[in-house]
Amino acid sequence: MVKAIVGGYVVPVEGDPIDGGTVLVENGRITAVGTAAEVDVPEDAELVDASGTWVLPGFVDAHTHLGVHEEGEGWAGNDTNEMTDPNGARFRAIDGIDPFEIGFDDALSGGVTSVVIKPGSGNPIGGQTVAVKTWGRTALDMVFDEAVSVKSALGENPKRVYGDKNQTPSTRLGVAAIIREAFTKARNYAAQRDHARAEGKPFDVDLTLETLAKVLDGELYWDQHTHRADDIVTAIRLAEEFGYKLVVNHGTEGHLIADVLAEKDVPVILGPLFTTRSKVELRNRTLRSAGILARAGVKIAITTDHPVVPINFLVYQAALAVKDGLDPETALRALTVNPAAMLSLDDRIGSLKPGLDADIVLWSGDPLDVMNRAMRVFVRGREVYRFDDTSGEGVVTPRRYAE
Repeated sequence: MVKAIVGGYVVPVEGDPIDGGTVLVENGRITAVGTAAEVDVPEDAELVDASGTWVLPGFVDAHTHLGVHEEGEGWAGNDTNEMTDPNGARFRAIDGIDPFEIGFDDALSGGVTSVVIKPGSGNPIGGQTVAVKTWGRTALDMVFDEAVSVKSALGENPKRVYGDKNQTPSTRLGVAAIIREAFTKARNYAAQRDHARAEGKPFDVDLTLETLAKVLDGELYWDQHTHRADDIVTAIRLAEEFGYKLVVNHGTEGHLIADVLAEKDVPVILGPLFTTRSKVELRNRTLRSAGILARAGVKIAITTDHPVVPINFLVYQAALAVKDGLDPETALRALTVNPAAMLSLDDRIGSLKPGLDADIVLWSGDPLDVMNRAMRVFVRGREVYRFDDTSGEGVVTPRRYAE
């Protein structure tokens, strides 16, 4: 069935806005975007009247713990950190996702249709991340990229966790050493594996080292949790030493070395921005950092780090960053195409253009105005959320099996 979203103010993000535009959808993908005159709508198409709304791609949060750190469930619903091994490269976030966690409904109400779910930051190497839609009945329904990156952490978290256990790492030196040793072993492992394959000999697969070998080969990104400027520089130094693709996560003091990040072409998933300065490495947190980084030429995305900040507040963080100097166009890119491009997901999500997933949100107005809201949300072309003006509440399409 073809669906045509017509009459709205279409903001493709990659391209100029179209007043009274049309977005054509078929089989869960966007097939056309343009003016009413440019897009040929089939006679039997289902029409979605978007008059009076802004039509945007679904937002992307590239750093969340959605579904693996369930709100209000305490230890029973927290599967974020397997803090029993400093090198947890073999751990996979997908194995802990609960699709029925309330945060997924909240995501839809905030116009967030795709997220990258990551292990936590208690280990120097935390595990593998996964990209999912925020609507689905099982992880199998939701996942659209099972192998995105590996999460790693520098700074206070890992040194505190393992220092309290009186084991390595208990200092920044130890954290960096764990990462360096792990990649050295992975490099040696890959050489031995490839030699065995060339010789036709059996070889024992090590899941931890196999994952890190994929990072070295460029198959997986390296998502580096880091706040302080000196830790960000350590992240850059390690990436250059081993040649992997680095994405800075959090980047709280990134604005202090914005020129360095720009020169090294290192993107930053920035945030969360709605937090107190709860630990020393957050002492220089500021809403001004987004604008400073962007003006320096650093590609930025904005994150909630859900549940640190509720995921439906993603757009509010962007709005306040605009208030403190971020260009509005860049702010929208930081919620859409930038997080998608940073992790090579922009062939599926992040903008409104033919061939991409039909993740589309109809807003009551400019989403950067905090008085506006997501009115209707489509994931892969299916309407999964609608705001009910009568009740004043959002209604999510049930995730349970429907006969």
